[in-house]
This record gives sequence, C-alpha cells and structure tokens, in this order.
Amino acid sequence: MNNNKISKRALKPPMGWNSWDCFGTNVTEQEVKDNAEFIAKNLKQYGWEYVVVDLGWYGPEIDNHNYKTENIPQLIDEYGRLIPDPIRFPSSVNGAGFKPLADYIHSLGLKLGIHIMRGIPVQAVQQKTKVKGTNVTADQIAYNRERCPWFNSLRTLDFSKPEAQNYYDSIFELYAQWGVDYIKADDVNAWSEVHRSSGSPTGEGSPYRIDDIEGMAKAINNSGREIVFSISPGGPETTIINHLRNHANLWRISADFWDEWGSLKAQMDRCEIWAPFVTEGHWPDADMLPLGDLPRGESGGINRVSNFTNDEQITVMTLWSMFRSPLMFGGNLPKTSEFTIGLISNEEVLEVNQHSWNNRLLRGDSNEKIWVAENEKGIYVALFNVSDDEREITFNFSEVQLSGIQSLRDVWKKEDLFNISDSFSAKVAPHGAKMYLIKR
Repeated sequence: MNNNKISKRALKPPMGWNSWDCFGTNVTEQEVKDNAEFIAKNLKQYGWEYVVVDLGWYGPEIDNHNYKTENIPQLIDEYGRLIPDPIRFPSSVNGAGFKPLADYIHSLGLKLGIHIMRGIPVQAVQQKTKVKGTNVTADQIAYNRERCPWFNSLRTLDFSKPEAQNYYDSIFELYAQWGVDYIKADDVNAWSEVHRSSGSPTGEGSPYRIDDIEGMAKAINNSGREIVFSISPGGPETTIINHLRNHANLWRISADFWDEWGSLKAQMDRCEIWAPFVTEGHWPDADMLPLGDLPRGESGGINRVSNFTNDEQITVMTLWSMFRSPLMFGGNLPKTSEFTIGLISNEEVLEVNQHSWNNRLLRGDSNEKIWVAENEKGIYVALFNVSDDEREITFNFSEVQLSGIQSLRDVWKKEDLFNISDSFSAKVAPHGAKMYLIKR
C-alpha cells in the first residue's frame, strides 16, 4: 500500500453531516438535500462540507426494525454491486446511481459520502452475478461464514481468490463514476463493548478485518478518485496504529456513540488513550455528534431531540475539538435549535479542532479533567466537570511552563478576560466544560 496516497487526503479532521442518527436506515433524497442546503447556507463557511448517506440506501424494504434480519432484499446491478433504491432516491433511476445526487451536492460546494458494508451482497451470490473484469461469479469468491452480526445480508469475501480484490475494485470504480468523495466502511474495525448510560459493557465482538481494509484501500487508490476512507464500528488497539495509518484516514475508537452521559464519560477515557496517535491525514474518530433534532434514528425512539443538556452539548463539542476528532453532525439540521447550531458554528472552537497540535489530557480524576492544546495563537485549556455538582476548577500557568501575567480569552463566549497572573479559576456546571485561550 502506498501510504503517501492515503496521507494526502483528509489533512484536517473531516467535518460534515451523516444521516444515521436522525434518519436511521431510510433517509430520503429530499432529506439529504435539505441538510446539504442548510450546510451550504449556514455552515460551509466554518468548514462543514461532507454530506454522508448512511446504511440501507440500496434496500427498498429496509427500516430500523428489520435491518438485522437475514437476507433482506437489496438492489444490485449486473456485476453484483449495490445500487440506490429509486423510491427513496428518485434521481438514481435508469442506472444513474448516486451521480445526480453527487452532482447536486457538488453544485453547493460540498462533498458526498456513502456508507458501505464489507463483503458482497447475498443476492449477488445467489444469482451468481459476474465479477466485473473476471471470468468468475460471485458465489466463487464468497463464503457463508463470519457474517456481520447486525446486518446479515452480505457474505464474506474469500481473499485467497484474487477476484475478491476485483470485486472491491469494481464497486469503487462505480463510486468514483458517481462522484463519491467519502466512504464510511462498516463491519471492518474491531470493537468489544457498547457503553450504555450505566457504563456497563455489553455487546458482541467483531474482528479487525485486515483483508477487507487493505482490499478497500487498494481499490480506492485504483479508482483514480481522491476518496476519504473511514472505517467502523470502532475500538481497535493502539498497537495496530501503523496498519490503521497505512490504510485509513479515520477510524472509529468506539461502537456507536449516543446521547447518554455514561457514554460521554467513557468517550473521554478513549480520547485520552488515542490523543497521542492523532496525526495529519489519520484521525482517531470519536464518532458522530448525536445533537439536535433526531426524528427517527435507530436509538432512543422517534420524534425526539438529543438527550444531552446544553452543558453536556458544550462538553461534547469541547472534547471533540480538543481531541481533534472528525466532526460528523448527526441531527436533522433544518430543525435543530439555534443553541446547537451556535455551538457548531463557533469558529474559535472549531479552529482548535482544525488547527492545533500537542492535544492531550494534562490531568484529571473522577470529578474533573483538564485538556490542553496549542496553535499559533497560544495555548488552549479546556476544563471539564465530570461530577454531578458545580465545581470550581483551578488551572496554574506553571502546568504549561508559563508564569506571571497572561492574557486570557473565553473561547466559547468569544470574550477577552482581564489579564491574569499565575493561575485562574472557573465555576463549571455539572457535566459541563469551558475553554480558554492563553494568548501568545
């Protein structure tokens, strides 16, 4: 694998919108366009640019209640490649695929992403479709083992057969023709636990799929299009960092992150572990932002808004920014509150996410945590109150090798404070966070 090709993509943490949290498995083309138009009008100027269609775009009968069932109907072309459902994506008719939607997204100055699963559709195996560019059929390069435990409608590719790579080459050739800019590949990245509000681990494990990851990365390079490569569901070991960096631009560090305080506390610990491995072009991913309007997502019921309080939302955005996680907004933007839109359009906070270095947890315990980061403007300090009560948190300039009078700015409020000598203290709300810039 030519690491240079991978490294030249996603030089900053990608920022965008994903359909999963708000619309689950049955987002429509119009809903995608509505969110894209909102980004173009209100958020593009702050760096938000990707519009990602998540799981199920190829299944006319897929919904949030049945997608885990076996062998659900999926639409494929003559080469066994998944194609969009024309009922939900009417512009895809007559073999157009996602090209008309991509053209529209591009006309807004944005980029299109799609979610895919590892493997080959069961329909291709059953129908023995030809693998493009070969003399073999789908049933000859697949086996009926190691299925995804939660989307059981694809079969595992047998990479002892060279034509398995041909199949991945063929689907990424199609995505490149459509004009896809971003791929979220699922069921390839190991995970071992799902943290619920109690913090207790549950869930079924899934291995790190080396052959699939390498095969997809190679296929992206063969496609001739600069496609950002994201892998899920998350939870790899830091000991495979070189493999991750050689083959992916971003990788999830956990299973699905939802709007529960226990999940957010667990994510703080994971961000601490992964912070030393953040580097340009290769981003540990703390997952989507389950904020705003969530009308019919997979978790937590329908017609709801995020369970996170305003203070917890500030904590999410502060942590994701200080950690430099990719930012993929999960809510339905046109119906999201002004407060939340204000959080994701604070250019001073987003600057830390997009342009900073030496990001790390400085110190912390079960009640409070302090993160720091740097850029040309100075040193950023984030105070996190992990407890259930208001706390006064003190930061000493000596902790970052500074002394004497310093110029301090409240980044969230965009307010300069009086010059401060040696240390400062701030009252932080329960589950809340504050961010300051010590100016150079």
